Amino acid sequence: MSWLFWALLSAVFAAATAILAKVGVAGIDPNYATAIRTTVVVLFTWLIFFLLKQPDSYHVPSVKTWLFLALSGLATGLSWLCYFRALELGPASRVAPIDKLSVALVIVFATIFLGEKLTWGKAVGGLLIVAGAIFVALD
Repeated sequence: MSWLFWALLSAVFAAATAILAKVGVAGIDPNYATAIRTTVVVLFTWLIFFLLKQPDSYHVPSVKTWLFLALSGLATGLSWLCYFRALELGPASRVAPIDKLSVALVIVFATIFLGEKLTWGKAVGGLLIVAGAIFVALD
């Protein structure tokens, strides 16, 4: 299965996340809701790792790998805390598109920090995502 299959499946689950989280955050502190969700994610991810582990998957990562995965984890945690707070305060149909501005930001960051080529297609697509998020958020 290609990256596109997994990316589309990720989008489906992300959409389900927004709806389920909006219902789940009702009536409780959004930080507490994020902590519950994160605990489930951690347990579920370790279960999947152990069930589907590859023979060479237990090697000890380098210090650089640990550092960047830890920073990624912190960024994920901050993103989730902000997302749950936004869901508590606003409608899911407006919060999720603004959250997806991350797609346009990834295009910019990948160009700046990873040296990926910025093509016309990526630039126009990124601008359309920004425009779409603005239209949905202001509706």
